[in-house]
Amino acid sequence: MQVAKDLPVVAVRVDGGGGETPAMNMQAAYEKVSVLVSGNAVVVFTISGCCMCHVVKQLLFGLGVGPTVVELDRCASGSDIHALLVRLSGGGGKPRQQVVPAVFVGGKFLGGIETVMACHINGTLVPLLKDAGALWL
Repeated sequence: MQVAKDLPVVAVRVDGGGGETPAMNMQAAYEKVSVLVSGNAVVVFTISGCCMCHVVKQLLFGLGVGPTVVELDRCASGSDIHALLVRLSGGGGKPRQQVVPAVFVGGKFLGGIETVMACHINGTLVPLLKDAGALWL
């Protein structure tokens, strides 16, 4: 398992030396997430201690996948990435929307626990993982 303790530093300084605006934080988070998901076959954004995050990680490990795991509560830019994931998941209008675990496969946002489990049950998860280069079965 590869755990991303902190995301790669993007070459552009976003804050310009002053305080960052929310739009700048979102742009920096987007760039960091983009670099991370484009460079890894499977990326899972989690929060340590989250039981559903644990379930997704164990499912992927059980299938033989070694995902890159980003624990948002242990990442310096975790709150900004969490806000970005809320927007990506369409959870802005749902106050109790669960945004973690957030799973990216082959550089694309797959979804959360419900989507991953549905793909696993209907048999489409393994082909997605193979196409992304995460499995060599």
